[in-house]
Amino acid sequence: MKNILTILTFILLTNFSFAQSEKETNKTVATNFENNYNTDNFKEIFESFSPEMQSALPLDKTTDFLIGLKQQAGKIIKREFVKYEQSYASYKTKFERALFAVNISIDDNSKINGLFVKPFKEDNLPKLERNKTKLTLPFYEEWTVVWGGDTKELNYHVESEAQKNAFDLVITNDKGNSFKTDGKKNEDYYAFGKELIAPCNGEIVLVVDGIKDNVPGTLNPIYIPGNTVIIKTENNEYLFFAHFKQHSIVVKQGQKVKQGQLLGLCGNSGNSSEAHLHFHIQNTEDMNLATGVKCYFDKIQVDGQIKTDYSPIQKNKISSPK
Repeated sequence: MKNILTILTFILLTNFSFAQSEKETNKTVATNFENNYNTDNFKEIFESFSPEMQSALPLDKTTDFLIGLKQQAGKIIKREFVKYEQSYASYKTKFERALFAVNISIDDNSKINGLFVKPFKEDNLPKLERNKTKLTLPFYEEWTVVWGGDTKELNYHVESEAQKNAFDLVITNDKGNSFKTDGKKNEDYYAFGKELIAPCNGEIVLVVDGIKDNVPGTLNPIYIPGNTVIIKTENNEYLFFAHFKQHSIVVKQGQKVKQGQLLGLCGNSGNSSEAHLHFHIQNTEDMNLATGVKCYFDKIQVDGQIKTDYSPIQKNKISSPK
């Protein structure tokens, strides 16, 4: 599951500034950018670029980027100067549907020579390297780790700040197949409809349900996690479960849950090509702002051997000790 977020980066460093009060030139340029963006005056934004920026990002590409940003996030509602990051003036920017950092660099002629849009992160978010809460596996039976580990070869999620320690898990047979016959229907997959359970006590802080399960082999890029549950632990860790079966989630936001309590059934919703569980831990609820936390399970069976305080990797077959 990949976080689809359009980020435009043109790092054209000129003179560095470390002052933490906004300069009038930056203020004027940023205000004009906001006004032109909100009124769809994208040509004016392009004309405010330096020659180097215009060459790197022609008018058609500038327009495509800004239209895409607006479709995703909406208009700018509020913008607040935060600090200078090298040559960039960084603004905490509240859009209608997102919170981003909009970083703008200008040259000596007050022309934009750098534009960087990324999720805004508060400096006071907790920095968690691994989970403190003791966790059991969030399922019964034996599951196989398709993606998991610390390298790109083992786990494509490592490129995502929030999902970098995520697992994708399926159930396979003795031949390594995740489906029984031809894999054309969700019901043919061993994982589809299997019970998913709470790995620890906690509070349900987010539930998303009602998203249709995909036909195997197709994806839904509109809501990438599909049907979702997030559990907040007593140590302020956020356990993220994605791709539940449509209408199968039995918990509600604000509900307290106990370890082993049923959450819902495994499905194939969201950015998913087959029935599987995506599971990761992050340091805050919003995945756009979060940093991933490395996940260790307290005591599990791995490829037939009991391991304690273990973080699974790709191809591991994992289950709860009998």
